Amino acid sequence: MSLVELIAQADERGLAASGLACLDRCVPLLGGDDETLRPLWGSLAEGAAADDWAQRLEQTRGKLDGAADGAAVALAHRMLATAPAERSAPALEEWAHACSVIALRIHRILDGGAPHEDVADGIEAARRGRTEGLPLSPLAAAELRRQITVLEVLAGHGPAGLRRALEVSTEGRRVLVAALSRRSRRDG
Repeated sequence: MSLVELIAQADERGLAASGLACLDRCVPLLGGDDETLRPLWGSLAEGAAADDWAQRLEQTRGKLDGAADGAAVALAHRMLATAPAERSAPALEEWAHACSVIALRIHRILDGGAPHEDVADGIEAARRGRTEGLPLSPLAAAELRRQITVLEVLAGHGPAGLRRALEVSTEGRRVLVAALSRRSRRDG
């Protein structure tokens, strides 16, 4: 099943986790670490109060509200800024789709792709499952697989899948940190 189809079939929790997982993997660009988004993940757990998401989102924005510097950082800020305060399925679905595209663009940039190059068609084709012949960078291809894994785990296990979704995001965050480190050494 394609990423676009998985997002379309996800419930409210799955949609929130999908967008949050993309943001979580990119949070080092915003100065965050492994613990920065934990409160938001906790608001998705079964039994969490309905207004936990909005309160924790606002707190997170306050912690990560720094100046954007560079295309990848600006894109990561956009993911955080556009997160809906209301956990409604329509708003979360729009955010999950946007975060998916943004995270793929960020990973492509970190793999040496130009930030303003017209890649929208290729990214959308990959999200729809048409990856054959597409020039997906290794980082972007791995990010696409992580996005699919998060949604599959949540679809198959519901709230119990949150722990595995967080593990997938943690792994992706470490890959992104390593890519940033390589880029920093390369650029001097």
